[in-house]
Amino acid sequence: MSSKGQIVLPREIREELNLNEGTILATIKKDNLVVLKKIDNPILKQDIETLRLVEEAWDDIDKGKFKKMKSEDFLNEIKKW
Repeated sequence: MSSKGQIVLPREIREELNLNEGTILATIKKDNLVVLKKIDNPILKQDIETLRLVEEAWDDIDKGKFKKMKSEDFLNEIKKW
C-alpha cells in the first residue's frame, strides 16, 4: 500500500476483469476483510444484490451460521458471482 492508501492489483486480475483507469470498484469491509467488486456504469441491480448478499453473509458469520469448505470449492463459489 502506498503512503496515499493506494493498492496495486496484479496485472493478471486487471486484464481478466478488464480493469482500467476510471473503472468503478465498490468496496466493502468487515473486520480484517476487504472485498472489491467491479461495478458497471450505471450500477446494475445485480451489483447491488451482490453487495447485499456479502453483507448478509457477514451477518450470518457473526451469528455462527457458516460452513467450512476447501479453498478450491470456495474459489469456485466466488466465480459464480
